[in-house]
Amino acid sequence: MASPKVPPAGVVRAVERVRHVLDRVHQRSAPPPLVVLEKIFGAWTAQGIAVAAELKVADALTDGPLTIDELAGRVGADADALARLLRALIGEGIFARRRDGRYALNAQASALRSDAPVSVAGMARFVGLPEHREHWSHLVDAIRTGEAVIPRLRGKPGFEYLAEHPEIAAVFNDAMTSASESAIAPVVAAYDFTPYPTIVDVGGGHGRLLSAILAATPSSRGVLFDLPEVVEGAPELLGRHGAAERVDIVAGSFFDSIPAGGDVYILKNVIHDWPDAESIAILSKVRAAAAAGSTLLLAELVLPNHDRGFIGNWIDMEMLIAQAARERTAAEYGALLKRSGYQLTRVVPTAHPLSLVEAEAV
Repeated sequence: MASPKVPPAGVVRAVERVRHVLDRVHQRSAPPPLVVLEKIFGAWTAQGIAVAAELKVADALTDGPLTIDELAGRVGADADALARLLRALIGEGIFARRRDGRYALNAQASALRSDAPVSVAGMARFVGLPEHREHWSHLVDAIRTGEAVIPRLRGKPGFEYLAEHPEIAAVFNDAMTSASESAIAPVVAAYDFTPYPTIVDVGGGHGRLLSAILAATPSSRGVLFDLPEVVEGAPELLGRHGAAERVDIVAGSFFDSIPAGGDVYILKNVIHDWPDAESIAILSKVRAAAAAGSTLLLAELVLPNHDRGFIGNWIDMEMLIAQAARERTAAEYGALLKRSGYQLTRVVPTAHPLSLVEAEAV
């Protein structure tokens, strides 16, 4: 049964269609150059949000409204410049200014708190990094060549670059954690995991998704599989979420081998990190470990067959820039799966942009 905190996926999609229609009405009623300029200036909006996250403005307002001088003093900013930034963000619906002139959180600004249940502060800081913005400034090269930007710009693949720059890696990991957290409740609400006694999370990080799945399936056990340096941090998180006694932690690389014996294997935001050849190699390793008839679930941003706005279209550009990787349509996932020993059975939508691509081992 879906959690009452997660709306049905059909309702979310209907709201998205209404939003699309209203946006198109606005575009057709405004001068085209102005419409396009608004989109262009969206880059400035993103940078303003990133600065608010970097300064921890939302954290400073957690205990209540503050005057601009009080707020500037807490975050270490120039009061006049901060007021101007907040004026711009308030115009975008982020933060609020009370009648007495003090600044306060609203629902959108609360999502920038570092301690919010689902915080986007990490992602805001990552998008605002000078290095990340430099990567995007070379998007034209990626479009011309179809190749990743980071290896050409930094002299090494993206994950190697992160490994050599721990300060950037820390921001990246925080961003991925915050993005992942927003998907967990919708994924668990959208799919019935109770038929599976053993659930293997491949590339599962510290086990946050697996712990949530196990909370919804009291009779199941889990296997958490990721690189040795990643799963080192798993016991603390699993213990905090009451799943430590029900999870076996296995360290390794999914390019080498996958733990056998799973009734369902789940890979969340793994396959989109890799071009087709590497994706097939990963999926084939999963298939080698899985019994015939077992289930595979890919939690991914499945590109829809419509022309409405979808966040996955832009994350597809991010994957191109970083890894020469890609987001995919259901048909493209089906083709990858077929070449890896699986048969696509269905795509399960969630209230999040992520969908669950379900397949059976054949």
